Amino acid sequence: MNNKKEIARYHLPGLFEFYELYCVFLPLFYGHREYFYEWCDIGSIYGAPGDCIWGGGRVGFGEYIPDKAFSLLRKYGISARLTFSNSLLTKEHLSDRKCNALCEMLNKGEPRNGVIIYSDLLLGYLKNKYPGLYFVSSTTKVLTDFGQFENELNRDDFLYVVPEFRLNKAFDKLITLSQPQKNKVEFLCNECCYIGCKDRKTCYENVSRKSLGEDCPDHICTAPGGGEGYRFSKAMENPAFIGTEDIQGIYLPMGFSDFKIEGRGLGSALMLEFLLYYMTKPEYRLKVREEIYLDSMLDLW
Repeated sequence: MNNKKEIARYHLPGLFEFYELYCVFLPLFYGHREYFYEWCDIGSIYGAPGDCIWGGGRVGFGEYIPDKAFSLLRKYGISARLTFSNSLLTKEHLSDRKCNALCEMLNKGEPRNGVIIYSDLLLGYLKNKYPGLYFVSSTTKVLTDFGQFENELNRDDFLYVVPEFRLNKAFDKLITLSQPQKNKVEFLCNECCYIGCKDRKTCYENVSRKSLGEDCPDHICTAPGGGEGYRFSKAMENPAFIGTEDIQGIYLPMGFSDFKIEGRGLGSALMLEFLLYYMTKPEYRLKVREEIYLDSMLDLW
């Protein structure tokens, strides 16, 4: 593993959702490193199959057989993460066979695999039953207060903590963190949500209800631009956006090394744009795009 202070590690979306895309991209990334920034690497790929009641954050729609997805990541030494950030779980949900089977598959072997989690109830259950897993505190907790975020960093339960995106530029406070604390921070880079949104927690709870199979209406976003859907160009204009120049010029020198890219609920074509922007040298972006687009197994739309 490269020194955390020297390398940016990306945590990428779509473990199940973008399996076909990664089947083409990962051989390119590891076989032609000259195409990609030498200062970055892949730390993990996260996601959840459809119909996982422990799922949260975004409604899961991944359809690929877990064995294939996990085998692909093991081939390249990449950590797999299950997005099990449902905020409304009760004891009766802990016995779910599908979610337990997925954890059992990831509990052993190298590299070590993890779970992105919200519920302390689920956390206690998984710690006892699957001790080989590590845990990531989910951004769906919406901890907008820096003190709450720092308390989360100090919990031994978590190897990483993803802060609320509105804390991304709190440099006067981020600089005061100790290096062990900084080593646990995983910034969400490309959030498109309105910086002043007050319904973010409600939105996540709606997804949790849907994952549990509850018959409830969709959450209607009333924030400015909420009806436009995700646009990368819009995310880049967000005051909390973290771009490649920010990573190189600010975050890495400050001692931060881990960066999360959102997008598992988006299409493969947009996901490819994230991979091109965050990881690919400008002079090779067309070449990588052509390699991906011309692969006959992919349907990028």
